[in-house]
Parts: sequence; structure tokens; C-alpha cells
Amino acid sequence: MELIAMALVIALILFGSLLFFPRLSKKGATTSSNTKLSTEGVKTYTKGEVSMHNTRDDCWIIVKGKVYDVTPYVFEHPGGDAILNNAGGDSTEGFYGPQHATRVFDMVDEFYIGDLKS
Repeated sequence: MELIAMALVIALILFGSLLFFPRLSKKGATTSSNTKLSTEGVKTYTKGEVSMHNTRDDCWIIVKGKVYDVTPYVFEHPGGDAILNNAGGDSTEGFYGPQHATRVFDMVDEFYIGDLKS
């Protein structure tokens, strides 16, 4: 019984650390202090262009008029395939849902690739 309790405590600690510690980028560590988005030279995409990237292996999303290539994150997403619900489309509503910890708002910046054309 103690072994089960210990395993649960360790699992809870590991899961909690995923929520509270910044994720390391493949390019290096990112933090909210160095992920400010610049609008100079920003590429723009149409909804049609974004809609072609709607699979697990090529996943773009739109959040508040900004386009993100979240392909590298699909397999890490704690919600599993829920990230694919709006792949290639507007994910703003789901992104701001109650299931996301506040760190997701800083983390998404590393996947920013441009703005949605008006």
C-alpha cells in the first residue's frame, strides 16, 4: 500500500512540474521575458493557407489573429488529440478554455510564425 501511495506522490510531482516549470525549446530555453512578438517583417497567411496544415504531422492553428505552427508540440500536448480539434483553423476559443494553465500563454510564443491576413 505504501508503494502505491509513493508512486502516486511521485507521479503528482512530475505532472505538477510540467505545469509550473517553463518548457525548454529545441532551440534553447524560452521565458516570457524574451518571447515578445515583433511585428517587423511579420509574414501573413490567409485562412486558406492555414487550413492546409491540419494534420498531426503538419499542424497550424490561429489564436486571436496570429498563426502558430504547433507541429512539434502535438505529441507533447497534455490533452492528447484535443489540439487537433481545430488544426488548420481558429483555435482561439479552445486555447482560452479553462483546461489551460497560464503558462500556455507564454509557451505558445515559440510557435508563432505570422499573422492572419484580414
